[in-house]
Parts: sequence; structure tokens; C-alpha cells
Amino acid sequence: MCENSCCRPPKDVPPKWFKFRNYLRALRFRTRWLIIEYIGNRKKSTEEIYNHLLRNGEKLTKSGLYYHLSELKNAGIIEVAEYIEEGGGAPEKVWKLKTKKIVIDLLEKEEAGD
Repeated sequence: MCENSCCRPPKDVPPKWFKFRNYLRALRFRTRWLIIEYIGNRKKSTEEIYNHLLRNGEKLTKSGLYYHLSELKNAGIIEVAEYIEEGGGAPEKVWKLKTKKIVIDLLEKEEAGD
């Protein structure tokens, strides 16, 4: 982490605010909304997601897709459901939604230890 005050959270900010910030950061790109909508209530492989995005006019590389998937995973929105093992290469990830609803109670008090 950098030493600038812009990157450090203030000491008096509740942890739930950081969770909210992480959701906002993860959901700020149209591509990520398309990924969420495409996965829906199903499981989709990385390749299926990539092809869907290309068919819908998204211009991205495989590494760009991995970045978007990683950001959604880090925010707790999607998760790896399973792996597909084909050939001798690395297994392909199959994704599912980890959460389908984000609720933020602005008045709820933080629990001790959160």
C-alpha cells in the first residue's frame, strides 16, 4: 500500500463502508454487468463468457476478461463453481454468482469483531 493519505482509509471509517466501496469498484464497468447478467442463475465457463461478450460488441482480450472476472470475484460477487479439465493445459474455470443481491443497511451498527 502506498504511503499517501489518499490511499489509506481514515481510522474512523466503519468496515462496512469498505465493503460498499468494493462493490462500487467492481460494478463500475458495463462489461462486468454483462458478465453478471449472462451468468444469471446458471454456471458459465470462462470461454462461454468471453464468446458471449464478443457477440455483444465488447472488445476485450482474454487477459482483459480475466481482470474483470478477478475484480468481480474479489468483491464477492462471483466465484469458481468448478473446473473443466480438457487436454493437457490448465483447467478452465466455471463461474457462478456468489451473491444475487447486495443490501446495505445504512443504520445497522457494526458488530464487535467485524
